[in-house]
Amino acid sequence: MSNKGITSRSENYSAWYLDIIDRAQLAENSSVKGCMVIKPYGYAIWENIQRELNIRIKKMGVENAYFPLFIPLSFFAKEASHVKGFAKECAVVTHYRLKETDDGKGIEVDQSAKLEEELIVRPTSETIMYDTFSRWVTSWRDLPLKINQWANIVRWEKRTRPFLRTTEFLWQEGHTVHMSQEESEKQVKEALDMYMTFAREVLALETSGGKKSESEKFAGAVDTYGVEALMQDGKALQFGTSHDLGQNFAKVFGIKYTDSQGKVDYAWQTSWGVSTRMMGAVIMSHSDDLGLVLPPIIAPIKVVVIPIYSQENRDEVMKIAKDIVAQIEAKVSDVKLDDREYISAGFKFNEWEKKGVPIRIEIGGRDIQKGTVTVVRRDSNEKSESSIDSLTTEISMLLSDIQQNLLKRSKERLEKNTHTVDNYEEFKNILKSKDKGFVKSYWCGNKECEDGIKYDSKATTRCRVGSGSGKCIYCGKESDSQWLFGVAY
Repeated sequence: MSNKGITSRSENYSAWYLDIIDRAQLAENSSVKGCMVIKPYGYAIWENIQRELNIRIKKMGVENAYFPLFIPLSFFAKEASHVKGFAKECAVVTHYRLKETDDGKGIEVDQSAKLEEELIVRPTSETIMYDTFSRWVTSWRDLPLKINQWANIVRWEKRTRPFLRTTEFLWQEGHTVHMSQEESEKQVKEALDMYMTFAREVLALETSGGKKSESEKFAGAVDTYGVEALMQDGKALQFGTSHDLGQNFAKVFGIKYTDSQGKVDYAWQTSWGVSTRMMGAVIMSHSDDLGLVLPPIIAPIKVVVIPIYSQENRDEVMKIAKDIVAQIEAKVSDVKLDDREYISAGFKFNEWEKKGVPIRIEIGGRDIQKGTVTVVRRDSNEKSESSIDSLTTEISMLLSDIQQNLLKRSKERLEKNTHTVDNYEEFKNILKSKDKGFVKSYWCGNKECEDGIKYDSKATTRCRVGSGSGKCIYCGKESDSQWLFGVAY
């Protein structure tokens, strides 16, 4: 692990973000341009996120399955708006074999091995899944059909940044089929609420959610609902989306069912998903200039115990340290004893601080004499002295307090930096300022106004957050919709 410092957030937020990822050993750039290698510590965080989210997905009656990585080009051509939305990001497989070059010194594509039909490397799975659903669904008894898959996605991005935007990334995508519009709309909102609750309870992130504008909705959807988080630099990060697909895909792929009266009709569908972008949201929401800060629920290591000893008292300190680990493990999972002898205690402090371990326990000879340890909480870097005898109960309470404190900070940031504005000059000044944040304003729904706002401030509509009566922030026309605007990643 690098022992280098971390760029200050106020000095260069982008460099700070990359430093956190590097110093915490979360990921690194791959030899494949635009792709990243997620390192074991970073992947352990993703596994914890995946585990917690999977529980909530299954509580909605959804089952996990897996579908092919490759999608026939003709499947995309069936839904015009869908293919238009992804056309510029698709990777295409045209051949299936390599061969030696004529001089025998290299490898090249065998031009004689051209596919009869090109295959798209999965940018999203609606088309391949719905071709299958058309065979799975025939009767009302087959509905609702609720399927989720954990998979990798490829979208050929021009500008990439680890976790936030990469050519290949990991995600979950839920797809459901229903008998009625009412059922599908209920599912769309249930998924949206599930994501917002998950963000709050697991990632300690307070978010805003609502319907997206026509220009921001998912390609092929009737409506899209989004979850928006606010980062420390005042920029918006789309955390997740839930799509009402109506009967659009059902009509294209022939997903029909016969109801109990014998009538045949097209089904109603939804899709919804979140990705490793959540990792970026956690990093940018909670971390500081010392390194990564993690909510305890997703931390791969929740408590690290560091013994500090000399040759004279080594055995005694190590025995007590091991006893402490065993004591804490009775109530808390993911406890680590850092007994490495080839590096200093100071280096260890620095390493676990950068990796965002929620609680660090330091124990030395003097501590043992007093029957205490030094406890350091990562969210505030506060140090306290705790009795060894009451440590287990205290650590459990402290982990809960850290989780709640991080959520409290996120709520305060969202509230403090969400501005309700009815003056366009003030609107632009806020979004052009260093702190930025979210702006709530009325918008008439006209795309020309939306484009004008984006041109003037670089801000886009994030989601609809209210109704009522007001004047469009851009053109002054009457509006019944209040929208959240922000400069987004």
